[in-house]
Amino acid sequence: MKNRVIITLAFSACVFSFAQKKELRTAEKAIKGNNYAEAKAALNQAKSAMSEMDGKQEAQYYYLFGQALYANGAGSNADFDKALESLNNVKAGYGQEVKDLKRDMINKLLERGNKAYESKDYVGSSDYFEKIYRLSPKDTTYLYYAASTAISVPDYNRALVLYEELKDLGYTGVEKQYLAVNSETKEQEVFQSKEMRDLSVKAKTHVNPTQKVSESKKAEIVKNIALIYKSNGDDEKAITALKEARKENPDDLNLLLVEADLQLKLGNREGFRALIEEATKKDPANPELQYNLGVIASESGDIDSAKKYYKKAVELDPKYVNAYINLAALILGEEEVYVKEMNGLGNSKKDNLRYDELKEARQQLYRDALPYLTKALEINPENIDAAKTLMNIYSILGETDNYKDMKAKVEALE
Repeated sequence: MKNRVIITLAFSACVFSFAQKKELRTAEKAIKGNNYAEAKAALNQAKSAMSEMDGKQEAQYYYLFGQALYANGAGSNADFDKALESLNNVKAGYGQEVKDLKRDMINKLLERGNKAYESKDYVGSSDYFEKIYRLSPKDTTYLYYAASTAISVPDYNRALVLYEELKDLGYTGVEKQYLAVNSETKEQEVFQSKEMRDLSVKAKTHVNPTQKVSESKKAEIVKNIALIYKSNGDDEKAITALKEARKENPDDLNLLLVEADLQLKLGNREGFRALIEEATKKDPANPELQYNLGVIASESGDIDSAKKYYKKAVELDPKYVNAYINLAALILGEEEVYVKEMNGLGNSKKDNLRYDELKEARQQLYRDALPYLTKALEINPENIDAAKTLMNIYSILGETDNYKDMKAKVEALE
């Protein structure tokens, strides 16, 4: 009786094995015929006996299931996810096949991602780019694209997760770029590889081959992490993220400026000022830094220092309109002191003499401000505020012809 049971069980195992092979063959044949629904049906039947499969059959099952879900690129996003999960379960025997299928999936996802981006479907494009990275973790650039497009949605929480992952990976985006000038358009173009660039030069479609190293994206990533933390109310995390990044990159001026910008947004003007002063030591020829120091000095009531910084800004950049405007504003701001004293004087001879002195001093302020406002309007002829202020100054100074010219300009701008 025992022998019969053993024979029966052995025969049953053979039936299962035969059925599995048949279903796997059916699925394989259906995939070759692009009949993916039939393939999935056969594989679902085979799955019921998964515990009876040997290692080779199990690998074949997962590989075929990945193919059936991918459906030669016609599968849904959810199918792509399941296909990738299935392919990752292939332990042996299909190494090259799995690699080829994943590469095909990447190309299809890239096509979909680019199409979604061009149509401004940032949700879709971000999802596609992340999927590419999950398929090929060495291609970290696509994780960066996923985070960047999430910002465009905007989906800041998703972007934060992706940016944090990039930060943990130590991603910088720095790469060697191969360039050449298009012979027809005369514009410089970037090539995917040195070989492609050299072939184009050899074919004479491009000339002047060069190469360069791209800028690091680390500052941008840390900045976005910090700003997302800031928008979420996590100010301390934002500052911590920047300080950590600056410790790793003490010479990175961009990171320093990002922290300064955040300190300003948080209302910490002293912190902002200290960082900008540090930045000016690193980059003394940067007019923007001098201008920012001027703004802080002005808001702190240190007018002399503010003027010094603004003058340094226009010395470094003679077309820095806002620095000229602010210099004029600082000078005209001193008018209030004279006006207040003039209004408090009486009608005595002494008071009248003092009044005339103050009036002259006030008019000298107008004359001192004129060159800065004139220069600002020369650089930006559409600046109506500068034009109106000049018109009023000419009126007070009694320069009738200049007043009429400026009045006409103001009317034309309005």
